[in-house]
Parts: sequence; structure tokens; C-alpha cells
Amino acid sequence: MKKKTKKKILISIGSIFIIGISIVLYLLFAPHRDTQASPIDFRMTVTELVNESLENSKATNDKYLSEDGDSKIIAISGSVASVEMDFVNNQVVRLKEEGDDAGVKCTFMKNTNKNAVALSVGDKITIKGVYRVAASYDEDFEEYEDVIVEECDILRENS
Repeated sequence: MKKKTKKKILISIGSIFIIGISIVLYLLFAPHRDTQASPIDFRMTVTELVNESLENSKATNDKYLSEDGDSKIIAISGSVASVEMDFVNNQVVRLKEEGDDAGVKCTFMKNTNKNAVALSVGDKITIKGVYRVAASYDEDFEEYEDVIVEECDILRENS
């Protein structure tokens, strides 16, 4: 009787281990959404998105973010305010219009970085990417924080 109980316990532990490894492998190797090949959910200007965010950041996040990780893909048109590199060498293009309190920071990916290198301050462009967080006002620092958009690339007119 004792041998059968040990055998059942070992089989149960082995099964749980195999299921756990299967889940981890699935999550690691699951196909990720190709943002640039996916359709655009919303089109807007920098000013429209910033104003919507500052008016009610929670409602904006609720509208564009998704709990399943597939947040909305947006196309934002505006003027380039700056082009910088982040700490992992991805291009970050900040779109901002004169008179707006905040802007939109668009982080490019390794395979799209090359498209942002030639941009200059003042260029009028449209960027496609995944919405991550609304603009807000930080009372501690007394400054506005930008909308964040990731997995970006410059949107060509025929896209």
C-alpha cells in the first residue's frame, strides 16, 4: 500500500512539473503580435491624444489599454520635438505641438530604429505604435509627463 501511494505522489509531482514547463515554454515561444503589420485602431493628432489624456487619464487608459496585453494600435500625427536614444539604444521620438502641455514619446524597435535616425526637429510625421500610458501632471515635480507609445515606426502613406 505504501509503495502505491509513493508512486501516485511521484506521478502527480512529475505531471505538475511537466505542465509547469509546458506553460513556461509556451509563454516564452508564443508568437508576438506584429504591430506594424496589424491594422490601426485609432488615428489622431498629438494635440488630440494629449488633451484627451490630460482631461481624464484613467478613461484614456481604459480606452486604449487592454488587460490581455494587446493594447490599441494608434497612428499619431504631429511635429518632431526631439529624437534621442534610450538606455537600450532604441530611438525615442517625441512628438509635441507648440502650446501643448505634454507630448507623445514614441519608442522605436531594433528593426525600426533606422527609420527614425534621419528625423529632424520640426518634421511633420505620422507614427504608428502601441499605446502604453496616458499623459499626466506630476504634482511633486510640477511638470507634465508625456503619453508613451511603444513598438513604433514611421507610418508611410500607403500603409
